[in-house]
Amino acid sequence: MEKINIVWFKRDLRLTDHKPIQCAIQEGHPLLLLYIQEPELWEDEHMDHRHNRCIYQSLHSMNKQLSAFDQRIVVMEGNPINVFKYIHQRYSVHHVFSHQETGLRQTYQRDLQLKDFFKASSIEWKEFQRNGVQRGLKNRDSWRKAWYSYMNSPIDVVDHAQLPHSPSGDSLPELDWPARLAIPNKHAQRIGLEEAQDTMTSFLYERGRHYMQNISKPETSATHCSRLSPFLVYGNLSIRQVFQASLNQQEFGWKRNMASFRSRLRWHDHFIQKFEMEDRMEFEHVNRGYDLLRKTRNDHYLEAWATGMTGFPLVDACMRCLQATGYVNFRMRAMVVSFLTHLLWQDWRWGSPILSKYFLDFEPGIHFSQFQMQAGVTGINTVRMYNPVKQSMDNDSEGRFIKRWVPELSNVPIQFIHEPWKLTALDRKFLNLDNAYPAPIINHIEAGREARKRIWSIRNHPAVREESKRILKRHTLPGRRNA
Repeated sequence: MEKINIVWFKRDLRLTDHKPIQCAIQEGHPLLLLYIQEPELWEDEHMDHRHNRCIYQSLHSMNKQLSAFDQRIVVMEGNPINVFKYIHQRYSVHHVFSHQETGLRQTYQRDLQLKDFFKASSIEWKEFQRNGVQRGLKNRDSWRKAWYSYMNSPIDVVDHAQLPHSPSGDSLPELDWPARLAIPNKHAQRIGLEEAQDTMTSFLYERGRHYMQNISKPETSATHCSRLSPFLVYGNLSIRQVFQASLNQQEFGWKRNMASFRSRLRWHDHFIQKFEMEDRMEFEHVNRGYDLLRKTRNDHYLEAWATGMTGFPLVDACMRCLQATGYVNFRMRAMVVSFLTHLLWQDWRWGSPILSKYFLDFEPGIHFSQFQMQAGVTGINTVRMYNPVKQSMDNDSEGRFIKRWVPELSNVPIQFIHEPWKLTALDRKFLNLDNAYPAPIINHIEAGREARKRIWSIRNHPAVREESKRILKRHTLPGRRNA
């Protein structure tokens, strides 16, 4: 049988700064570029068709560029072990090259099973570090230094003209993508190699000039924030590519904005590293002491929150915007999680799959780490309970974002847009609000007061404090461990 190598793409859908492709080129054997669509993964409650559309767009973009080099990515569907068995029956698979993946629990279990299969089949699997996330760390003593060293190291240059040819013989059975994935969502970002480069360039040389002053504003952040997160999730860009490109921006007035942006690139990998080292936080409190926290599921609350019908304009605008576009900025994400877990007093695990389905940039390592941090169940982070009215007044003072996404309130005067419940009954009737927009689902002042009492009470529990010491030792830099 023909000896071949395989580059297995996962969440690294790009053709540059790609170590697996670089190494496969150096070996020279016929090369199969492979992506596997995994039905079992898409059944997970955190996954959504909008994520699948991003993958479809990415692969389409890659194959468009690869066609110039007489290569293409073959997309097969099934359990990866069965797919690799099928290929190995037809070819003598020599090496499989891929990046490591810090994903959902089932992707890690899949990789463990594949490792056994490759070993039994005498196939060497070469995995490479993905961005600045390191596998096998026990603590963070050297992580920050290693991260900067990696980000400043040379980009892995890929000479596409040297790509080995595809394996000869019968073609492999390829996936017929569902037609709906080819139909773009008019509100969502389009994903792909060209779009990634264009978005990065426009941020670094145009949109990012006022990055810091707009980062918390729900309306203007959509333009002035980088909007690179989906491209990083699906791997259209590597963190290193973005980091080094930002260093090239030397125009006057940009230095502070770019330094702040680069710090967020580091935080991106910081949270994924946490998840890499303790992935049980997909299902459990990272601080086991918070297992003592008791919450009662309220499906009415969850439904109102998920559909943007809580009666709090900014919360509802954010949730509706997320449903339509897959994006709101970091401050608004923190606020809606705080509203759910503190003011509505719901367990973070009940809201996690709702938001992950909405997020175009769902990244498991960041998602679960951040959800727990904003829910106040880590024991090491400051508990932030966002007042939805204050956030609205501070960050959407004229109600432009609210009126865009909650059109029922489009005629409400600015002085009432943040608290429409303060309108008189006659005004509500005149504005047709009574049957169109709900009254507040809770009293946010009383709910906040009660949540603070409960959270701070359990935060001082011996079980929480003991777990906090363990977390600080394992997941934080040395300077924080005595905090």
